[in-house]
Amino acid sequence: MLLFYLLSLIVTVKSELLLGSCSFDKSTCGYTSDPDFLNWTLDPTGHFITIDKQAQEAQGMAVLLGPDVDGQDWSCFRMVYQVTGNASLQVQKRTDGDSFDHVLWMTQKPSDSWLIASIDLQNSTEPYQIIIESKLRDGGSSVSIFEIKISDKYCIECDFEEPHLCGYTNQRNRNMNWRVGRAEDTKHEDRTGQYMYVDSTDIKRFQEVAKLVSPITSVPMSGCLSFQYLQHHSGDHLFSVFTRDQAGQYQELWRADPPENNHVDWNPEDRVLIPIQVDLKAPYPVELVFEAAFNSPHGGCVALDDITFSPEFCNAGTEPTFDPSVANCDFESGYCEYTQALTDGPLWKRVSVQPNIYSVGDHTTGSGSFLLANSRFNSQSEYLSRLFGPLMPGNQKYCVKFFYSMRGLSGTDLALYLYYTDGSKQQKIWTQNEKIRNIWIEVELTIQSQKNAQMVFISPCKNVWSCGSVGLDDIKVSLGDCLPFESSLSNPSQCNFDAGFCGYSQDKKDTGDWMLARGPTPTSYTGPRGDHTTGVGHYLYIEASFMPPGNKACLLSSSLRGSREAQCLQFYYHMYGSGTGTLSVYLQTGQEDKDTLLWTRYEEQGVSWLRASITYQFDQLHQIVFEATRGASVRSDIAIDDVVFKRGPCRDSKADHIPAGNPSGNNIVDIQ
Repeated sequence: MLLFYLLSLIVTVKSELLLGSCSFDKSTCGYTSDPDFLNWTLDPTGHFITIDKQAQEAQGMAVLLGPDVDGQDWSCFRMVYQVTGNASLQVQKRTDGDSFDHVLWMTQKPSDSWLIASIDLQNSTEPYQIIIESKLRDGGSSVSIFEIKISDKYCIECDFEEPHLCGYTNQRNRNMNWRVGRAEDTKHEDRTGQYMYVDSTDIKRFQEVAKLVSPITSVPMSGCLSFQYLQHHSGDHLFSVFTRDQAGQYQELWRADPPENNHVDWNPEDRVLIPIQVDLKAPYPVELVFEAAFNSPHGGCVALDDITFSPEFCNAGTEPTFDPSVANCDFESGYCEYTQALTDGPLWKRVSVQPNIYSVGDHTTGSGSFLLANSRFNSQSEYLSRLFGPLMPGNQKYCVKFFYSMRGLSGTDLALYLYYTDGSKQQKIWTQNEKIRNIWIEVELTIQSQKNAQMVFISPCKNVWSCGSVGLDDIKVSLGDCLPFESSLSNPSQCNFDAGFCGYSQDKKDTGDWMLARGPTPTSYTGPRGDHTTGVGHYLYIEASFMPPGNKACLLSSSLRGSREAQCLQFYYHMYGSGTGTLSVYLQTGQEDKDTLLWTRYEEQGVSWLRASITYQFDQLHQIVFEATRGASVRSDIAIDDVVFKRGPCRDSKADHIPAGNPSGNNIVDIQ
């Protein structure tokens, strides 16, 4: 092994451990078991905390409550843990004023060794509490925690002095691997310092590659990445730094220059670490990959140390990360940044459909605005209605989501293209293939272009008899891949019922039940044709044909902590059918005759999913109850979907106040 004298050219500041850190050596450092669940105990044979041995023989949940932690602009939570058997582990953040804990990280993958979870805590400017929740699904499963460290730094920062190397891992290769090196280091008087290195002595074939991988970023971050490196025989290997996203796609950040091109006054014999600074844009989760590729057993070596990060770009002239929200639009207040060419045929019209029993309204609220192509009978044929989005920079991944609704004649078509600013041929990236009509269908696309481009929504009209209208609403664009639902963190404060009841329960005292459904309900002329979330997902409803008139079905939320601050409850409801009864929302305190009516609607409200927003305040333990009362006939199905709790009062709720009563007609208002 080559010895190095590490002469640091960048001053590094050792991170400070914050309250909430614990090695679980002789105490739990203020972490306590929630008495309502299984017990956590210090293991007498080792320095870790685990779920009580007797509890491991049973199923159940264990909750570990951390001490109150002061807010920081940025901090890193790092946990060494092990899960065995059929169990899960979650890290949650509890803030005063929130009825629900925010899930930061979760896993249910068993392992034979200790693993490391790294979580960036962004802008934690108010005190919070770390909650660790584990579920044992069968006997013999276990969850243990060896160490928790909360430090005032970014999780990708590392000087490699910690035993667990800050969560950095070597992506194992049979022949080439990063190793821990030790050498004299003036930063430590009582022991040698550590760094990472890889050399070519074990190479077996041409272009062997060694990869050192950082923890994955958990929140968006952009700024200056700094590190120090050293190469020996640099002409015989390549040293590069990449980002790798969750889809496994690499993007090169930096590559070491040949020695003759280095702009640092150094001598290879001095073996001085070279400081590097490179701009990093990570608006979505990525890993840093430090990669060394060797050509022969005499390819030399690479050393790496002192990885740091600053939220300011290294180069003052670096363009800020593109904000994709400029392409978001719900069309409630206009066309946003979307434009049309006046030379085209009939344009996209901004319209509003009032609640009625014939035609669905917009997706956002059920009574707001959306865009409609081919909205009126027109003798013109062979034309395109084109809607141009704002310019989006190239060399970037985008997740595009929008909703469309096919209406009228069966010949309606809709497609999405990318138009390039350099004049090259446009690219079709999506075309509609769902034949369902009068339902808002969600589309989710990951797009990537090397060139600057615009999204263009096109609805063609081939002849006067096949130009049915098509609606467009709620366009949202974010950076990165569109991830499947299973890969996203579960959020207890919101539920779309696609994964079940989300902790909601039935009141067994009632004669009716809320039922999970997908698609139309069994009875004609009542109930929704699809859910609100995607158009093809699940929702909850009462089946009126199973209940006598006047009977109720109550759905209870899990217990909510309450808050001194205002809370917002938002959900979508569907009340279509000539015999529709009543839907009410109550705040239940557990005290007799103390339930409070928060909101109610009665009778038929139309064929649209309508949004309800309720601002309420209660500072004690409580539950929210959705109560549906069956009406006079079997055409009395009532449904709910997309229930969300938010901190603070509801915003822009004026559009949610739909007049109660019996709407009729099909009132389309052109509000262009």
